[in-house]
Amino acid sequence: MEKSYSQMSVRSRGSTKKKKVTPLGVVIAIIKYSIILILSISFILPLYWMAMSALKVPEQVFTIPPIWFPVPARWINYIEAWQVDDFTLYLCNTIFRYCIPVMIGTVVSNTFVAYSFGRLKWPGRDVLFAICLMTMMIPYQVTMVPVFIIFKQLGWVNSFKPLVVPSFFASAYYIFMLRQFFRTIPEEISDSARIDGANEMQILLYVMLPLVKPALAVVALFSFMGAWNDYMGPLIYINQSDKFPISLGLASLSATLNQVGIKGLAYPYLMAVSTIVTIPIILIFFFAQRTFIEGIALTGMKG
Repeated sequence: MEKSYSQMSVRSRGSTKKKKVTPLGVVIAIIKYSIILILSISFILPLYWMAMSALKVPEQVFTIPPIWFPVPARWINYIEAWQVDDFTLYLCNTIFRYCIPVMIGTVVSNTFVAYSFGRLKWPGRDVLFAICLMTMMIPYQVTMVPVFIIFKQLGWVNSFKPLVVPSFFASAYYIFMLRQFFRTIPEEISDSARIDGANEMQILLYVMLPLVKPALAVVALFSFMGAWNDYMGPLIYINQSDKFPISLGLASLSATLNQVGIKGLAYPYLMAVSTIVTIPIILIFFFAQRTFIEGIALTGMKG
């Protein structure tokens, strides 16, 4: 017995020894981190160029070789570009009339449907789930015209209803994501709640939802960013400028600059507004990065 304990202690000491650094390992590490650095620069460079282009004067815009940091920097471009059009109204339309309603509808509807597919047993569940997944293979361009005709007959054109209401009827992608997350939760937790007298609605609200917060955060982020960056939907359904989201306001900026007689600063102004529009998405991902990555990593661990 003493011999076995001594052998175990020797093994534990050996396992705690640091790995020996070899020249080959150093070379591999240098190559790996060099590739990561190059890829990081390639992702950051367009954002940096956009932000710096917003600080230029007309003479510096198309200069060759390019000016990476304009001197003097014209910071007033950000304020002037925002005031050229009613971007404050566009921002309010985007957040309060589009992004937040879509995010709420997406989270609520997909949670109920995914819970039904993942935790409840009912006839035809798997067949219907397969049909639901097959809808992901239908391109948006195929359904765009028929759906537009339906909303036109309903009198919803030139409003946010065609953009918001469909989010309350779930989406195959988010259903699949949440269903996979629900299936990672042990059945014993639900069985214990049923023994205590809880019904399925109580189990979902008080037991399951606290456990699937990372996945719900991912769905909320995806839906918010999708609505924030959406251009095609508002372009099809919204015609009045006072209802424009930020994407349509940004697209119409060049025409607005031509109307007010500002042509030389069109490119810096466009880059300035684009930078302001991009910052919220970067901040949201930065502060929610841990929850975002956790939700993605845990989704799909159990089939």
